[in-house]
Amino acid sequence: MIPPRPETTEDRGSVLRLARAFRRDLLSALPERLYRAWMAEFRSPLVHSFLCNDPALVRLILKERPQDFPKSNRLRAGLAPLLGASVFVTNGPQWAAARRIIDPAFDGGRLHDTLPAILSAADALVARLRPGLQDIEPEASFASADLIFRALFSMPIEHRTAAQVFAAFRAHQDAQPVVNWAALLPWPRWLPHPHSRRTRRTAGEIRSLIAGLVKGRIDAIRASDAPDDLATRIMTTPDPQTGRRFSEAEMVDQVAVFFLAGHETSASALAWALWLLAAHPEWQDAVAAEAASLTPDMAGVKALRTARAVFREALRLYPPVPMMVRQAARSETLRGRQVPRGAQVVLSPWHLHRHARLWDQPDEFDPARWQRPETHESARDAFIPFSAGQRVCPGAGLAMVEGVVMLARITQAFHLRPGPQPPIPVARLTVRGRDGIAIHLTPRNSPA
Repeated sequence: MIPPRPETTEDRGSVLRLARAFRRDLLSALPERLYRAWMAEFRSPLVHSFLCNDPALVRLILKERPQDFPKSNRLRAGLAPLLGASVFVTNGPQWAAARRIIDPAFDGGRLHDTLPAILSAADALVARLRPGLQDIEPEASFASADLIFRALFSMPIEHRTAAQVFAAFRAHQDAQPVVNWAALLPWPRWLPHPHSRRTRRTAGEIRSLIAGLVKGRIDAIRASDAPDDLATRIMTTPDPQTGRRFSEAEMVDQVAVFFLAGHETSASALAWALWLLAAHPEWQDAVAAEAASLTPDMAGVKALRTARAVFREALRLYPPVPMMVRQAARSETLRGRQVPRGAQVVLSPWHLHRHARLWDQPDEFDPARWQRPETHESARDAFIPFSAGQRVCPGAGLAMVEGVVMLARITQAFHLRPGPQPPIPVARLTVRGRDGIAIHLTPRNSPA
């Protein structure tokens, strides 16, 4: 079964039609030719942008000269109600100082400290799942949120505040399209950007709940009664260059992006990976067999090679963040095209991961590709689910362990079958199923 992707069009249409299409679904609004193009230019009265699929350009923008292609100010404006001045949207010295504080908490050597939280969240998910046909997206979202709260604040999702934050994020995702007017309009920096009342309300609710969690943790740290989790590590780590720590307000910004990046993206990847396993029972059975030998340590997780290949393939086909937007800090010439200062430079994991000139059978689900020599070059140059270079997601290692362990635990407990209709991917804040992702679950210890 070929995994679904949205139907596309070659119709250029008017600027207004494209803007409306982008707000409905970014993926289907873009033309089919982008799956083969190395670079494409789009110009309108609102936006002048260049989509770059050439691996050399991706490398240039993310790794070789990232300072010349900072995060887009329009992206920051679009996400400002929720993320404030978090590490996800800032640039320059402000961003660098934040990363110097955050990165040590996510060092690879500290992943084993978070493994108990991952295993607990996975086991809690398995205990909640019930046999029968269901939309797996809400369960994946709940499980990912559960892990974030266990890892950040040492509390499961059943905690009242954690459950409130989860519900508020669900509402915010519905209210905030991935392309919004605040990101499209060339608005003066001194003038507040337009956001819907619903977007402002849901963002405000989330930030108020997070502020309460941060205040409680500050009090616990002062009383020497705080658990050794991610929140404590980040809040007590000084910038090695300046000795400065995050203020309370800054920590609210950072926790908001941890939740968005660590919850919404992981939930998207897990839901699509489970559907892909449901649609490919031979791979599902291989993951389940492998899971039987999982031990509760990092050595056991590293031994889950099949589950890791499946999860990587899910990230390739359905990258949770479909597009990344940078801004040209100065005039450039890219592949012979003049790129003016201030133009939007778009990197699209969605198109890069399915590019017909970079991957063999790009639309097929084939976890075995990750072991073939001919895939090595594309895996290095055209696989960026967590971005790359200095702005790579600090929680990428955590996300990979989470996904692999969740797949192992679920397939060990249940047989999965796809629902009656294949899901249709659409771009919200992350890549989701337009009408959910339906999967039928049958306990493995009962007749199939």
